[in-house]
Amino acid sequence: MIIAILASVFGAAAALLHVYIFVMESVQWTRPAVFRRFGVPDRETADTLRSMAYNQGFYNLFLAIGAALGIILFWAGTDAAGKTLALFSLLAMVAAAVVLLTTGARYLRAALIQGTLPLIGAVLFLFA
Repeated sequence: MIIAILASVFGAAAALLHVYIFVMESVQWTRPAVFRRFGVPDRETADTLRSMAYNQGFYNLFLAIGAALGIILFWAGTDAAGKTLALFSLLAMVAAAVVLLTTGARYLRAALIQGTLPLIGAVLFLFA
């Protein structure tokens, strides 16, 4: 039971983090503090990348929704379906972090931030 609770906590934290990333990429992208956080140096470049960031933000939102819905289904009694959906969403987050890391060592910190919570949640869900 404690493993299921911890898996859910880490999974929910990963989902919330990805909602936050969605907000930054799809809602707040034009703010200098936000686009600079993603390594974009100026407004002109941010404007060029705006549609890509907008789209990417929604990918993060959809992964967050999948993880959250999986956790809800897991606790609502549909254990197999909930666990499967949560695992798929969390492992997709981890895979995205690995892909981010392949773009260069300067993205190590971002990949660790993006991938650590879902990795812990997924591993725990495997034993829940």
